[in-house]
Amino acid sequence: MRLKMQSKMCQQVRSQEQVRSEEVRAQVCSEMRPKVRTQELTGVDRNRRSPPTRIATQVAGLRLLEIYSGLARRGEHLLGHVLGGKLPRQWQHYPEVDAIDSERGYQWFYHSHSPQDRPGAAEHGHIHLFARRKLWSRRLRSAHEIEFASLADDPTQQVSTRHLISIGLDAKGIPISLFTVNSWVTGDLMLSATNTALLLDQMTLDTGNEEVDTVIECVVRLYKDEIRDLLLNRDVLLYRKRAPGILDDERLEMLSEIAINVDRKMPGE
Repeated sequence: MRLKMQSKMCQQVRSQEQVRSEEVRAQVCSEMRPKVRTQELTGVDRNRRSPPTRIATQVAGLRLLEIYSGLARRGEHLLGHVLGGKLPRQWQHYPEVDAIDSERGYQWFYHSHSPQDRPGAAEHGHIHLFARRKLWSRRLRSAHEIEFASLADDPTQQVSTRHLISIGLDAKGIPISLFTVNSWVTGDLMLSATNTALLLDQMTLDTGNEEVDTVIECVVRLYKDEIRDLLLNRDVLLYRKRAPGILDDERLEMLSEIAINVDRKMPGE
């Protein structure tokens, strides 16, 4: 059974200028490659070693199919429980106090923008995914992270979360895009592409919202390579535009973005 996308996937929406600084990209890539570990596969047996990436992505695809097949059988929406059966209000966080996994150190929330704020966008809303302090506080001491933090006017700014990635959803609750945003959008800070990729690779979620947690995990695993490129392009853009106040510059909102089609990631495709 395949997920059915009702509308043609949008091209990359409001993409920032094409950033292809090979020198900076090569530097960021060289930092990442030796550090990004094979990701842990959630939902098979968390006490066993991770299977190879190919098997991990296949199982992630099957889990994603299982979630949406179950929702279709029950006539439910992925976000039905999170929204409390009501229509979402623009800009409001769902859940109101975020979905938090204190034990593992991740959290997320869903919200939507007004059509006027994002003209031409195909998404219904999106999920912002974060890492909590316990996951990254010690990583800030590395020379590479200190260099990345210098992009901020105040790298010592105290924040409780670091934004990892955003997942755009259509009206049916199906993922259609992945993107990164500037720090003023979420009110916290970022980590370098290196450490963001590491935290996404090792991510498991248990916020009490099982189906949404599973969809987030599966999308991150299915699009591991694309997410790495998305993060690299984000960092290249920030280094290229390095300037005082860049993380607070409201002219820079989306830093990198891609449209995705989950059907094409399903087993057998």
